[in-house]
Amino acid sequence: MTLFERASAEILDFHRFFVSWYDAATADRTDFGRCEQVFGQGFHMIPPTGRVFDRTQTIELIRSNRATFNGNFTIDIETVRSGWESADTIVMTYIEAQVRAGKSSRRQASALFTTSSSAPHGVEWRHLHETWVQMPDD
Repeated sequence: MTLFERASAEILDFHRFFVSWYDAATADRTDFGRCEQVFGQGFHMIPPTGRVFDRTQTIELIRSNRATFNGNFTIDIETVRSGWESADTIVMTYIEAQVRAGKSSRRQASALFTTSSSAPHGVEWRHLHETWVQMPDD
């Protein structure tokens, strides 16, 4: 698989993890170790709020949101593209469309991945930056 294909697969699978982890009906059967495995050392995330989270803070944020929905949380990933690529690094962009308890939102994301033989798809997240395309409905 190409680096683009591996990073694309990681984006899709990781967002499936979120849906499963955040749903009360499936959270007990969801392996949280996958989350810890895919964030590289030095990882940072900037969500649409603008706050900067390091790797530990990001993992704890995700852990704390376990089972917070009851079948009313979905994520669709759209328009996955490569922005820049080298032999072992790629910048990806995509739209993340969420529905949380009936409220829709859309985020434009850019993510930096590097190759990693220990990650499920052979790439690890190094940086993620999201911005609102559509803020959650009122």
